[in-house]
Amino acid sequence: MGRGGRLMTVVASAAPAEAESGFPAPPRRSSRPGIPAALGLAPFAAYVLLFLALPTLLAVASGFFDGDGTFTLANVMALGDPVIVATFANSAWLSVLTSVVGALIGALACYALVGLEQGRARSLVDAASGVLAQFGGVMLAFAFIATIGIQGLVTVWLRDTFGIDIFAEGAWIYGLPGLVLPYIYFQVPLMIITFMPAMGALKPQWAEANLTLGGTRAGFWLHIGIPVLAPSFFASLLLLFANAFSSYATAAALASQGSQIVPLQIRTALTSETMLGRENLAGALALGMILVMTVTMWLYSIVQRRAARWQR
Repeated sequence: MGRGGRLMTVVASAAPAEAESGFPAPPRRSSRPGIPAALGLAPFAAYVLLFLALPTLLAVASGFFDGDGTFTLANVMALGDPVIVATFANSAWLSVLTSVVGALIGALACYALVGLEQGRARSLVDAASGVLAQFGGVMLAFAFIATIGIQGLVTVWLRDTFGIDIFAEGAWIYGLPGLVLPYIYFQVPLMIITFMPAMGALKPQWAEANLTLGGTRAGFWLHIGIPVLAPSFFASLLLLFANAFSSYATAAALASQGSQIVPLQIRTALTSETMLGRENLAGALALGMILVMTVTMWLYSIVQRRAARWQR
């Protein structure tokens, strides 16, 4: 009997067995999601629309109108004002500095953790990073004021014990330089969370193959490790930049006076009594922030697609 005859015999013998069992064959499921499955996204879509898309649209649109509701480009043109340009420069400087420092420290921490097996120490660091990455706002500002503020615990101890006054040059903690340490505080754990999967994607077989072929440890990192990790590192760096550029609560609690960065400038435009009639300038500032964040996230998506090839 040929191959086709054996196939027909198997099918014919299987059909009566299925009929005798009394149970119909299970229906084949379609790989295309149906309408009920798509409805599961409705709550999330409503959330995005009501709390993200709509407020963003209203904030940006308000920048093209004055206090009387008349269309104007004066608010957008004000983005070229030297004070506002300096504010964007301060935000960019603060974001670049804290993201680079946080990325380097976080990458070194990931390098130290990757050698540990998935045990108690690794789980503790992962859990602490997840908590500390979200520890910001008023709580973080209070922690720094109570620790290294003008009358903070460490400040008083250094002054009374060693005669070191860290505020000899002024109350820097309440200005732009004072935001660097709090921002780094939550940038490092965020880097650990985002970069650790990339470190885990380095396969031990690659290091073994490198040693087998006569390579060195330094050669492995130079020719394999760093090229593989570079896209993920820069993607995490861009994510940290976006996180710092858009942060508001910590800066608002620490730098209660002045508007050194863009989020605080938006607050001033909305609440200051000296800017009456220019409240809609906040919408133009929000438009500038959205443009910066759009470019950042666009670059992040490009780099992340390249990094994803090594994480599969």
